[in-house]
Amino acid sequence: MESPWKPPPDRGPAPRSRHLRAYRMTSPNIVHVSPAHRGVMEANPWFASMPRAQREALLGDAELVHLRRGAMLFRQGDPVHAAGAGFFGLADGLIKISTLRQDGREAILAVLEPGNWFGEISLIDGSPRTHDATALTALDLLVVPLEAFARQMQDAAFVRAIAVLLAARVRGLYGLMEDATLRGLRARVARRLLRLAHGDVTQSAQARASVVLPQEALAMMLGVTRQTLSKELNALAELGVIALGYGRIELLSLDELRDLGGAA
Repeated sequence: MESPWKPPPDRGPAPRSRHLRAYRMTSPNIVHVSPAHRGVMEANPWFASMPRAQREALLGDAELVHLRRGAMLFRQGDPVHAAGAGFFGLADGLIKISTLRQDGREAILAVLEPGNWFGEISLIDGSPRTHDATALTALDLLVVPLEAFARQMQDAAFVRAIAVLLAARVRGLYGLMEDATLRGLRARVARRLLRLAHGDVTQSAQARASVVLPQEALAMMLGVTRQTLSKELNALAELGVIALGYGRIELLSLDELRDLGGAA
């Protein structure tokens, strides 16, 4: 069954990319997805929920690209038809999704881990990129070009999968809005630690026992200063809920974090 979705119109030649292609560590020749990368992607709950035919088709259209730490995949406002644009799958490494406040400070909205797919919004509505995407580490990135994504969107099963992905994004955004407007800082810290324990965007069923993330990055996620966050984390450590380490936070009691955050 075909989908009625149509790709966004090409609004003319795209400017030369200053981001994705400029930071490639290998030649632009297409490299097929390795068994190891395939295993990483199939461990993602969203990808694993798709029918096998759609998973194979998506991986078959993907180009494996290696990027350096600090590479800018795209910037807020980049056109959808910019060189190197596409639907992205993170096979290895970490990516931050961020924006700049009016005062010039950075706000980190999410940290993407291996297995996550992203970049679909602009491909669907044809509008510019909504945020910056930056490599926090060296990356192995799967790039599905716009034309291939448009072809996939003619399949109703893939369209349903994209709808599920977008629904998860909307749920996550509503949760962040609720935290920012209705909850105190300690509850927000507890809830964000829980979210990170489940992989932030991934939201896997199994929570991990530690969060590997600099406190400065966590402060940017919460929209507070590093000093303010430090006070809250030290208070949680004194309660025996967490333990602080260099670049990591050990979660000693997930149940107590849920109680503090008011999570179900």
